[in-house]
Amino acid sequence: MSLFKRKDSSVYWVKITINGRIVQKSTGTPDKTKAQEFHDRLKVQLWEQTKLGAKRGYSWNEAVVRWLSETQHKASRGDDLAHLRWLDQHLNGVALDAINRDALDQLMRAKLASGVGNSTVNRMLALIRSILRKAALEWEWLDKVPKIRLLPEPSRRIRWITREEVDRLLLELPDHLKAMVRFSLETGLRQANVTGLLWSQIDLTRRCAWIHPDQAKARRAIAVPLSKAAVVIIREQLGKHQSHVFTYQGHPVREVNTKAWRNALDRAGIEDFRWHDLRHTWASWHVQAGTPLHVLQELGGWESVEMVRRYAHLSSEHLAGYVDRLSALHVVEDDADSYDLATANKKGLGEKHLSL
Repeated sequence: MSLFKRKDSSVYWVKITINGRIVQKSTGTPDKTKAQEFHDRLKVQLWEQTKLGAKRGYSWNEAVVRWLSETQHKASRGDDLAHLRWLDQHLNGVALDAINRDALDQLMRAKLASGVGNSTVNRMLALIRSILRKAALEWEWLDKVPKIRLLPEPSRRIRWITREEVDRLLLELPDHLKAMVRFSLETGLRQANVTGLLWSQIDLTRRCAWIHPDQAKARRAIAVPLSKAAVVIIREQLGKHQSHVFTYQGHPVREVNTKAWRNALDRAGIEDFRWHDLRHTWASWHVQAGTPLHVLQELGGWESVEMVRRYAHLSSEHLAGYVDRLSALHVVEDDADSYDLATANKKGLGEKHLSL
């Protein structure tokens, strides 16, 4: 029987025998007419491959399986898997060469309709582009890759909170999250590096920790100098777990975006704040304290200084000397602090000049 349904499936399957070889595939549809069309196309394709030596066609599923096997090192693997699970409902069983410009536009509209923003859609499209490029350039499964148009993304401001807001948040957090927040603000480490921190990565005598290359987003080892406050936080965790530094009820912490975290933010009156914004807060505080950008880059393990320039606008101390050169008020430096409106009026300058 060339067209049939399995007991555990609602979709039709095809079974084709060609040159003694049996090929069985899911049609991906419960519609018998569409399933028959799939069967007929597959039969012609297999005949062309066997008799005419035509290039074999590959499916999206086959490409995903191979791509995942070759990219196990990716730091964003968790995000990739989430995108691929969503794409499965649209591309399951679809031929690679059928993923054209129109198909991509349909995927883009469907993703936007799910309520996500342009940046999330772009991450999904970039993943599809990566898979299709490998299929064309490395595996030789495709002759060409369709152009993928990304959506515009507005520049987002850096979200950070003040020390007073941090104090309010810490008062609302349970002890295990409080310790992790304090440590994050002392080191600037990413969420996964804090939750996965092992005692084997800590040297309290030398006051340092380290992140191995396979744990870092940029895939470079990161040396983490520990402040006195960070050392105190680490010492508070001694004896709680054999391997992991931060734990909850005797078990390593796997997730921080919990109800306890969200409720603490609500009670503290802090809105639009993610766990990753603790890293932004740490970097912002450093810049405001005068830490040079190249030093901050090394401390934070960023791959390029351009990633750190996002915080440059938070400090203008290095520019103060230049703006003074063009000051409309040639005030003697020693008198600058005491120069007031009354003094200006006596000299005939008035409020207009003081506002410069």
